[in-house]
Amino acid sequence: MSSFKKKLRFDSLFYKLYLYKNLYIKEKFFLKRKSYSQFKEDIFIQNFFKNNLDGVYVDIGCYHPIKYSNTALLYNRGWSGYNIDINKASIDLFKIARPNDINLNYCLSSQVGEKVDFYAEHLFSAINSIDIEHLKNFNVKHTIKFSVETQKFENLVKKKFNFLNIDCEGYDLEMIKLINLNFYQPDLICIEVSEKNKNNIFYYLESMHYNFIQKNSLSYFFERNS
Repeated sequence: MSSFKKKLRFDSLFYKLYLYKNLYIKEKFFLKRKSYSQFKEDIFIQNFFKNNLDGVYVDIGCYHPIKYSNTALLYNRGWSGYNIDINKASIDLFKIARPNDINLNYCLSSQVGEKVDFYAEHLFSAINSIDIEHLKNFNVKHTIKFSVETQKFENLVKKKFNFLNIDCEGYDLEMIKLINLNFYQPDLICIEVSEKNKNNIFYYLESMHYNFIQKNSLSYFFERNS
């Protein structure tokens, strides 16, 4: 990785220029694709919602509007929704590429207005976490510390939605427990599952009336019981 990315700061002109370089030159987000997901999760999601052309999604740990995105196909079909990430750079990319979405730079929590630290290799890293030890699993040796404000989910999302996507680098179970599934009742949930949290996630979602229906690598899909 170049030292240039490590030196980027949010308040610099180079940072703002790099946002457009990332979208237009590197990722070419203006070119439509058959799939944007890392493991074609979006193909399954699109087929699941084939009869719904104007639904609403919530993407927690959204990372990027194009790269590895499980919601880009839905956005292209006319859906809109909420993208939430602890990294300001991710949200700034979404604000450019997804103007019809609500893009929010927060760490979801049971508390409001607190500052928490998170760590990443650089501003545009796909791997970031509030647990610096988690980054060692990806051979990240040098990290930069950032901070983000906490907010409650219900303060950000007021209405029900159709699809929930969660990818929070080992904190997926904690994140989904912050969401009142009995109220929001999304039809489909995609959540990253590891062997460490698998049993707890299955048990919790089953208790919330969701059945496991599909697996794409670490992405597990759960459908709400009718």
